[in-house]
Amino acid sequence: MNDSTDNALQAGRGCPVAHHGADLTRLYGPEAATDPVGIYERLRKEHGSVAPVLLEGDVPAWLVLGYRDNRRVLDNPRQFSRDARIWRDWREGRIEETSPIMPMVGWRPDCVSQDGEPHRRLRGAVTDGLQAAAARGIRRHVTRFANKQIDAFADAGRADLVADYAEQLPMLVLTRMLGLPAADGLRLIESCAQVFKGGEGALEHNDRIMQILAELAERKRAEPGSDFATALLEHPAGLDHDEVVSHLRLVLIAAHTTTSNLLARVLQRVLTDAARLSGLVSGELNISSVVEEVMWDIPPLSVLPGRFATADLELGGHHVQEGELLILGLAAGNLDPEVRPDSAVAVQGNQSHLAFSSGPHECPGQNIGQSIIEIGVDVLLHRLPDLRLAVPPEELTSTASTWESRLDSLPVEFAV
Repeated sequence: MNDSTDNALQAGRGCPVAHHGADLTRLYGPEAATDPVGIYERLRKEHGSVAPVLLEGDVPAWLVLGYRDNRRVLDNPRQFSRDARIWRDWREGRIEETSPIMPMVGWRPDCVSQDGEPHRRLRGAVTDGLQAAAARGIRRHVTRFANKQIDAFADAGRADLVADYAEQLPMLVLTRMLGLPAADGLRLIESCAQVFKGGEGALEHNDRIMQILAELAERKRAEPGSDFATALLEHPAGLDHDEVVSHLRLVLIAAHTTTSNLLARVLQRVLTDAARLSGLVSGELNISSVVEEVMWDIPPLSVLPGRFATADLELGGHHVQEGELLILGLAAGNLDPEVRPDSAVAVQGNQSHLAFSSGPHECPGQNIGQSIIEIGVDVLLHRLPDLRLAVPPEELTSTASTWESRLDSLPVEFAV
């Protein structure tokens, strides 16, 4: 090791592998679960716009904190590949296939694991399938299922809008869109959550998801329908069985987890601000502006996995080596003081947030997710116009994993 490299490491610069065991910050565990934003800001002060961290199992990675560095990584697949098969720690046997982070970071035969032409082929099938699903009446399905969920608690005068509404509504819509029986979808809510949460159960829950979706693909091959599963099976791109199942998994997990989280956060913001609530009920305020605020302040994915350096390069003043893992700090990037010096200043009309990622892998289903949220909030407020928070706002709590921060509950009251 030469003097310049040694000095860089002493100053907090250098590869995360070299830091391994050097008291790196863990993005999992008790502190990460309760104060992820505090961790991001401390890392920003200590390391700048890119910081070495440890993921579950003490897997080393670079966390990208800066807005501009996030954009650079997301928009440049030639430098930062999505293909985990070039991940050095995995390739050299330091990461087991049984690692609980593999469902989030490992390679799969889906479009988010590919670049270039393989990515375009698979993403084209996904985009076409999602567009067809939206054209068949997503708004109608959201309205129907929103009313059904509200009917279940409307006579009680109280509800938890996380467990009783935000967690349920997106999955019910997705089951209809994918062609999955509603009962199977509701069984998978916990499995989707566990995959994101990590821990010992992540692999088991991922296997459950894959089994149910493999069975769905076989049913739809024998009995096609007007659904996303059939669209993948019949697409001219010619997806094989593993590709179909992997994309069903991708859409199910990503769409449900992000949409349910964002819906809960939007409802939290509305119910903790009397002016916003009255504006929405009266029609003077558009819900899309509230959704936009939340996507800046509390994006549904705090951290996005993952990219892999295709060559040695510099990023944020650090030397990143070929094959090293980078994870994208979407929440930290949205709060980067270089682009947002005062987070209290309104961002209405500014859609340049990182919540939907960016570049060739930008979320293809964002319009469907926003429709679920906007209609879900609209139906709820019109059905229950006197809806109010049942606890002081400061009593609301959240729990974070490496990848997201979720509202624990949102207790409300209303007249019967």
